[in-house]
Amino acid sequence: MNTCPCCSGKKYTDCCEPIINSESATTGLTLMRSRYTSYCVQQSKYLYNTTHPKTRVKTSLKEIEEWSKENSWTKLEIINTEKGTERDSNGIVEFKAHFTDLYGNHQIHHEKSTFLRENGKWFYLDGIVNPQKPIITKTISRNAPCSCGSGMKFKNCCA
Repeated sequence: MNTCPCCSGKKYTDCCEPIINSESATTGLTLMRSRYTSYCVQQSKYLYNTTHPKTRVKTSLKEIEEWSKENSWTKLEIINTEKGTERDSNGIVEFKAHFTDLYGNHQIHHEKSTFLRENGKWFYLDGIVNPQKPIITKTISRNAPCSCGSGMKFKNCCA
Protein backbone atom coordinates (compact mmCIF):
# COMPACT_ATOMS: atom_id res chain seq x y z
CA MET A 1 0.00 0.00 0.00
CA ASN A 2 1.52 3.27 -1.07
CA THR A 3 -1.01 6.08 -0.58
CA CYS A 4 -2.78 6.27 2.77
CA PRO A 5 -6.46 5.22 2.60
CA CYS A 6 -7.47 8.29 4.67
CA CYS A 7 -7.14 10.42 1.50
CA SER A 8 -4.52 12.74 3.04
CA GLY A 9 -2.33 12.34 -0.05
CA LYS A 10 0.56 11.10 2.12
CA LYS A 11 2.19 7.69 2.08
CA TYR A 12 0.58 5.17 4.43
CA THR A 13 3.94 4.65 6.16
CA ASP A 14 4.19 8.40 6.84
CA CYS A 15 0.55 8.97 7.76
CA CYS A 16 -1.73 6.53 9.56
CA GLU A 17 0.46 3.44 9.94
CA PRO A 18 2.65 4.88 12.74
CA ILE A 19 -0.45 6.20 14.54
CA ILE A 20 -2.19 2.83 14.33
CA ASN A 21 0.90 0.93 15.48
CA SER A 22 1.49 3.17 18.51
CA GLU A 23 -2.09 4.32 19.21
CA SER A 24 -0.76 7.87 19.32
CA ALA A 25 -3.11 10.23 17.47
CA THR A 26 -2.27 13.84 18.36
CA THR A 27 -5.60 15.41 17.37
CA GLY A 28 -9.23 14.43 16.95
CA LEU A 29 -8.81 14.66 13.17
CA THR A 30 -5.76 12.38 13.07
CA LEU A 31 -7.67 9.89 15.22
CA MET A 32 -10.62 10.07 12.80
CA ARG A 33 -8.37 9.53 9.77
CA SER A 34 -6.48 6.66 11.42
CA ARG A 35 -9.72 4.99 12.51
CA TYR A 36 -11.04 5.12 8.93
CA THR A 37 -7.74 3.67 7.72
CA SER A 38 -8.06 0.93 10.35
CA TYR A 39 -11.28 -0.17 8.69
CA CYS A 40 -9.46 -0.27 5.35
CA VAL A 41 -6.53 -2.34 6.66
CA GLN A 42 -8.68 -4.31 9.12
CA GLN A 43 -6.98 -3.27 12.34
CA SER A 44 -9.99 -3.91 14.53
CA LYS A 45 -7.99 -3.91 17.78
CA TYR A 46 -6.96 -0.31 17.11
CA LEU A 47 -10.59 0.64 16.53
CA TYR A 48 -11.64 -1.08 19.73
CA ASN A 49 -8.79 0.41 21.80
CA THR A 50 -9.42 3.95 20.54
CA THR A 51 -13.12 3.79 21.37
CA HIS A 52 -13.82 5.46 24.71
CA PRO A 53 -14.48 2.93 27.50
CA LYS A 54 -17.99 4.42 28.03
CA THR A 55 -18.86 3.60 24.42
CA ARG A 56 -16.74 0.48 24.03
CA VAL A 57 -19.23 -1.59 26.02
CA LYS A 58 -21.85 -1.08 23.28
CA THR A 59 -19.92 -3.11 20.70
CA SER A 60 -17.52 -6.02 20.52
CA LEU A 61 -14.19 -6.54 18.86
CA LYS A 62 -15.81 -9.25 16.74
CA GLU A 63 -18.54 -6.86 15.47
CA ILE A 64 -15.94 -4.24 14.55
CA GLU A 65 -13.88 -6.86 12.75
CA GLU A 66 -16.90 -8.13 10.78
CA TRP A 67 -17.96 -4.59 9.73
CA SER A 68 -14.40 -3.88 8.63
CA LYS A 69 -14.08 -7.05 6.55
CA GLU A 70 -17.51 -7.14 4.92
CA ASN A 71 -17.11 -3.72 3.32
CA SER A 72 -14.65 -2.33 0.81
CA TRP A 73 -13.67 1.15 2.01
CA THR A 74 -13.11 3.53 -0.91
CA LYS A 75 -12.90 7.17 0.21
CA LEU A 76 -12.94 9.44 3.24
CA GLU A 77 -14.32 12.99 3.01
CA ILE A 78 -13.77 15.35 5.92
CA ILE A 79 -16.70 17.79 5.98
CA ASN A 80 -15.88 19.87 9.04
CA THR A 81 -13.84 19.91 12.25
CA GLU A 82 -14.48 21.74 15.49
CA LYS A 83 -11.77 21.96 18.12
CA GLY A 84 -9.83 18.72 18.58
CA THR A 85 -6.37 20.28 18.43
CA GLU A 86 -3.39 19.23 20.53
CA ARG A 87 -4.46 21.78 23.16
CA ASP A 88 -8.14 20.70 23.32
CA SER A 89 -9.73 18.02 25.45
CA ASN A 90 -12.54 17.37 22.95
CA GLY A 91 -13.35 17.79 19.31
CA ILE A 92 -15.87 17.04 16.61
CA VAL A 93 -15.21 15.73 13.12
CA GLU A 94 -17.96 15.47 10.53
CA PHE A 95 -17.11 13.06 7.74
CA LYS A 96 -18.41 10.83 4.98
CA ALA A 97 -16.92 7.36 4.63
CA HIS A 98 -17.60 5.86 1.21
CA PHE A 99 -17.66 2.09 0.87
CA THR A 100 -19.01 -0.78 -1.17
CA ASP A 101 -21.10 -3.16 0.89
CA LEU A 102 -21.26 -6.93 0.85
CA TYR A 103 -23.75 -6.85 -2.06
CA GLY A 104 -21.71 -4.49 -4.26
CA ASN A 105 -23.78 -1.38 -3.46
CA HIS A 106 -22.06 1.96 -2.99
CA GLN A 107 -22.83 3.35 0.45
CA ILE A 108 -21.95 6.53 2.34
CA HIS A 109 -21.68 6.60 6.11
CA HIS A 110 -22.17 10.27 7.10
CA GLU A 111 -21.38 10.98 10.75
CA LYS A 112 -20.61 13.83 13.10
CA SER A 113 -18.27 12.22 15.64
CA THR A 114 -17.26 13.40 19.09
CA PHE A 115 -13.74 12.74 20.32
CA LEU A 116 -12.29 13.11 23.82
CA ARG A 117 -8.70 13.38 24.98
CA GLU A 118 -7.99 11.85 28.36
CA ASN A 119 -4.51 11.51 29.87
CA GLY A 120 -3.00 12.63 26.57
CA LYS A 121 -4.80 9.98 24.49
CA TRP A 122 -7.62 10.64 22.00
CA PHE A 123 -10.73 8.44 21.97
CA TYR A 124 -13.83 8.18 19.79
CA LEU A 125 -16.80 8.81 22.11
CA ASP A 126 -19.91 8.74 19.92
CA GLY A 127 -21.47 10.14 16.80
CA ILE A 128 -24.62 11.33 15.13
CA VAL A 129 -25.28 9.42 11.91
CA ASN A 130 -26.70 11.47 9.03
CA PRO A 131 -26.59 14.78 10.92
CA GLN A 132 -29.11 17.33 9.72
CA LYS A 133 -28.28 20.96 9.15
CA PRO A 134 -30.37 23.25 11.32
CA ILE A 135 -33.10 25.11 9.48
CA ILE A 136 -32.48 28.81 9.88
CA THR A 137 -35.53 31.00 9.72
CA LYS A 138 -35.34 34.72 9.55
CA THR A 139 -37.73 36.70 11.70
CA ILE A 140 -38.93 39.86 10.02
CA SER A 141 -39.76 42.78 12.24
CA ARG A 142 -43.15 44.35 11.54
CA ASN A 143 -41.45 47.74 11.07
CA ALA A 144 -38.68 46.46 8.78
CA PRO A 145 -38.77 47.27 5.08
CA CYS A 146 -40.76 44.64 3.22
CA SER A 147 -38.61 42.02 1.49
CA CYS A 148 -40.68 42.31 -1.71
CA GLY A 149 -38.95 45.60 -2.51
CA SER A 150 -42.04 47.84 -2.40
CA GLY A 151 -40.35 50.31 -0.06
CA MET A 152 -43.21 49.96 2.42
CA LYS A 153 -42.96 48.58 5.95
CA PHE A 154 -43.55 44.83 6.21
CA LYS A 155 -46.67 45.35 8.42
CA ASN A 156 -48.30 47.54 5.72
CA CYS A 157 -47.38 45.33 2.79
CA CYS A 158 -46.90 41.56 2.72
CA ALA A 159 -47.68 40.86 6.39
